This record gives sequence, structure tokens and C-alpha cells, in this order.
Amino acid sequence: MTDTGTSRNIFFVGIDVDSMGGSQRVLHTLAQGMGDRGHRVHLIGIRPAAEPFPYNPRPSYAHSTLYPKPPEPAWRPRTLGERLSPSHRMDARRSKSDQAQARAVLAEKMSEVKDGYIVFGSPWAADWVMSLEWQHLKGIGQYHESFLQARTSANLGLIKRHYSLLDKTLVLSSGDADEFRSQRVPNVSVMPNPLPFYPDEPAPLDTRRIGAVGRLEAIKRLDRLIDAFAAESPAHPGWELHLFGDGPLEGELRAQATRLGVADKVVFRGAAKDMQAAYRELSMVVICSEREGRPMALAEASASGVPCVSFNLSGGVRELVDDGVTGTLVTPGDIPALGRAMAELMGDDDLRARYGAAAREHVAALALPRVLDRWDALFAEIDR
Repeated sequence: MTDTGTSRNIFFVGIDVDSMGGSQRVLHTLAQGMGDRGHRVHLIGIRPAAEPFPYNPRPSYAHSTLYPKPPEPAWRPRTLGERLSPSHRMDARRSKSDQAQARAVLAEKMSEVKDGYIVFGSPWAADWVMSLEWQHLKGIGQYHESFLQARTSANLGLIKRHYSLLDKTLVLSSGDADEFRSQRVPNVSVMPNPLPFYPDEPAPLDTRRIGAVGRLEAIKRLDRLIDAFAAESPAHPGWELHLFGDGPLEGELRAQATRLGVADKVVFRGAAKDMQAAYRELSMVVICSEREGRPMALAEASASGVPCVSFNLSGGVRELVDDGVTGTLVTPGDIPALGRAMAELMGDDDLRARYGAAAREHVAALALPRVLDRWDALFAEIDR
């Protein structure tokens, strides 16, 4: 344990903190690091994950969930009779009772400390908590997506409504910080997400495996990756595409790989419990999402010395991938360009090694101890 000399009470609160995902990994990594430094940390999920991911087998922080079970799928009555049915009214009363009980539990947890911090993992978490008595704590709002994503969703309104009242709003890149300030969010600072690991040795890059990390869901657009891989794989025999994650689109993606004749080269790995080991298996990581803020997969792959190819989706992506130095950025949605970038790395061992070494150095500042130093400096600034 590293003792910083000042031990604080810190609550991290998110809607779902236990699913496999980049923002969830960040919350657990920060909670573990701050707990190891002597802070009294409590990570709280409002709703439990349908499939919890085991982030820290020996946590140095308290960890709890407010609702007893994951939310049911949204139900919309088709008739007036369904809307007025006794069972529906009973379900609605039960839902309100569960919400009231969850709010009471959180209020009690926060009342047990005289001072400290509450860190909202998302604007939706802040929206859920704001009506409670938490003002004896200092508030920090995190946003793990890009400004573009906020502007095209309800998030910007929630950030302007709630985060503007907090002591700090933390975003992932300087470009995003400027955009939020222009929207009259006055308390914005940049805080990068920490790496959960920084391996002692880089990946060997000799496996001929391309990797993608994340949920198999529509926003990740892994269909584009399979298209690009199928177009280029005939010229690069022996290469495989490994997808780490699970999700609702697995069946569709498997069918696509079969239809394109690459089913034997596309490997569905499921949710990996040891991502540090998984990156060592890869020779390249690709991001082809519809949108991204500052994807942890790019940071983690880079820390492992694995070169990355990504759509040029945000300032956070550009800060993680230095185009032509640590990896390759291509125009969003351009599948042929994505394939060409992948093919260039598949065909050039020296380029992969050069990009991988540069990537590892490029993200060294994101190692957990250095990011925790920035958090401790932030706490000290707010305390003044």
C-alpha cells in the first residue's frame, strides 16, 4: 500500500459497474488503486450486471449494488386493458418500492461519513443521485465518451444540468474539454483513464492474430471488421481474427463470417478474464466502432506493445494513436481503407514491431501510479 498522507472517503457511483466494459474497468481500476493508497473507497452500482465480470479478486475497496436484480426489458402495453391490468399496477408499485429502497440504502451509506467525495461514473448516475442528501460530499463528474457522443444524445443536457453544479467535471481529452466549456460547463478538467496494467515485457507480435475487444453489440460495428478481414485475408494466409467479448450479435457475426468464407479464421473468444494475457496473444488490435471517446482497448493494447488500427473517431482516439508512429488511423466507416491498413501491418513484421514499441512508450504516462498522482493532486486542489 502507498500512503499519500491524506486518507479520504471516496464513493464511486455508476449505473452498472460490473459488466465487461471500458468504463466499468476504469472504475474498478481507480477504486483498487485509491484503496491501495489508503483511501476509504466504496464502489456502488445502482443496478447489478446481468453477467458480472470479476475485475479484482482481492479488492481493496468496498463494493455493493443498490437494486436486487438487473432491470427487466422495457414493457409497453398494447391496449388500455393491459395498461390497467392489476398485474401491471402491481409491477409498477414494486418497481417504485425497489427504487425507494435503493435510494434509501445509498443515502444511508453516504450519511455514515462526515465528508469526502462522490465521483459519478456517468451523467445518468448523477441524475439518479441528485435528489438525495449528498451535499456534505464534494462532487466530481466523469464522462467516458466524446463530446460528439454527448451532443448527439441526452448526455449533454444531463452534463449541463448536473455536472455544472459539481466541483469538477472530468473529460478524456483537451479537445473535448474545450467543447464542453463552449457549452457553458465551467468546471472542466482533463483526466485520462488509467491503464489497469503496464506489462514488464511487450507482446511478441508473432501470432498472426488480429484482435478486437468489447461487447458484441451494434455500436462496435464488428461487421465492418469481418468485412475488411475477409477482403484481405486471402493475401495473408495464416492470419486469424479473434473477437474478445460476448453479446447479442454473436449469432449474426458468426453467420457473416460463414457467408464470407472466413468462419475457420474468425475465433469468438468470449469474455476474457485475463486481458493482459489476451493482448500478449495478439499482433494487432482494431477499433471500428460507430463512436468512441477514449477506448481502453487502444490504451491497453498500446501498453502491451501491440500496434493499433482505428477509425479516427474522436480526440481521445487521436491522443492514443499517433497516426503513422504508433498505429494507423483511417476515415470512419471506410471499410476498404480499414482493410488496407490491416493488410499493411499483416505484411510487415518490422512495421508492427516499430509501431508496437512506439505505442508502449506513448501511453507510459497512463500507468496507474501516474494517473493516481493526478487524482490526488485534484483532490488537494478542490480541498483548498
